Amino acid sequence: MEWFDGVFYRIGELAKAANVSKRTIDYYTSLGLLQAQRSESNYRIYDEEALVLLKQIEEYKKMHLPLHEIKRKLQLKENNQSLEKNEVEKQMETVTIQIKQLKNDLSDLLPIIHQYKKDPMSKELNEEGAALIQSLLRITS
Repeated sequence: MEWFDGVFYRIGELAKAANVSKRTIDYYTSLGLLQAQRSESNYRIYDEEALVLLKQIEEYKKMHLPLHEIKRKLQLKENNQSLEKNEVEKQMETVTIQIKQLKNDLSDLLPIIHQYKKDPMSKELNEEGAALIQSLLRITS
């Protein structure tokens, strides 16, 4: 692929670099989240920007954003537009709700971890887990 400037990936290479499946890349491409070019031998190839976008999409997915929202965010970023104040407030509300839910989940886990402290094989792990959960609860309070 010497005839292209820069780094380019075939779909399998991109999938491996981003730790996703080729099917995921196909899906994102069909939704317009990623753009592919065609090589002379008709292979789909993706540039370095596609790898960056793919990693960004996966980060947004970890935040439980729906794909239509991810696409909108990427389009805003591409057009150098910022989110409106009410959208930022909506996102802050969503994140706050998620934090509260995680805090509840952590509180539910703490007694379970303490229950398993009796097991000598998992005592160290349970103590570390309990300490981590208590730290997270302090941070979110």
